[in-house]
Amino acid sequence: MIDTTALTPSMGVQVHGVDSLDDDAVIAACLEALKWRGVLLIRGLQLDEAAQVAFSKKLGPVLAPAGKEIFTVSLDPSKSRSAEYLKGTFHWHIDDTTNDIPAKATMLACKHAAMVGGGTEFASTYAAYENLPEHDRKRYEGLRVLHSFEASQRLVNPDPTDEQLAAWRSLPTHETSLVWNRKDGRRSLVLGATADHIVGIPESESREILDELLAWSTQERFSYTHEWQQGDVVIWDNTGMLHRALPYDPSSERLMHRTTIAGDEAWC
Repeated sequence: MIDTTALTPSMGVQVHGVDSLDDDAVIAACLEALKWRGVLLIRGLQLDEAAQVAFSKKLGPVLAPAGKEIFTVSLDPSKSRSAEYLKGTFHWHIDDTTNDIPAKATMLACKHAAMVGGGTEFASTYAAYENLPEHDRKRYEGLRVLHSFEASQRLVNPDPTDEQLAAWRSLPTHETSLVWNRKDGRRSLVLGATADHIVGIPESESREILDELLAWSTQERFSYTHEWQQGDVVIWDNTGMLHRALPYDPSSERLMHRTTIAGDEAWC
């Protein structure tokens, strides 16, 4: 029998008693928990690469950029070619904000945990929106945000070289609603490190709104901090959960394997 425990009052669930990932009841429980609780934790699964991909495919189609279904998350350049880029993940963000259709969910499997630090924080933008005062909901309704890779990288490197800047600006930008009114009627917020500016208002006012709203959305009552153990698997709703890695020593052995589950609803 599988059982679940809430991680916080507002979000997240831990699933216990998982004996087989081929059990339809387990997959149904995972999908239901992912939809309504945003973050799903299963301890001690010890998935190898093939098992992680197979589990991911039961939740939806798995994306394979550059032909690879597994992405290695490490700050060690010998283990990950994206080590430098991953420094940007220490800031609150939502993946795929510069794509037309965001990934539905992300799965991380912990191969090695950092001895100190290296946790992952999550914040529910569903809960953040639901708890906004009515006057703020009206203030944000109809606003649109331009997202860019440059915005996220400037948080890591505020003084880029001309070559770095040109590389950042060669990547596509994308405009989304600040408040995402979804097909199922739920509403969430689309913000974080890639949020460059709000379209059509002065830059100073735009930054003030984005900073205020990010601070609101990431307060403790809407958040969960996961301290990794080797063998953990965490899956989250990439479209409604902000997330960030907590600092850790780049020389640590922290190593994660990531799979990404394709989405089916475009940003509006």
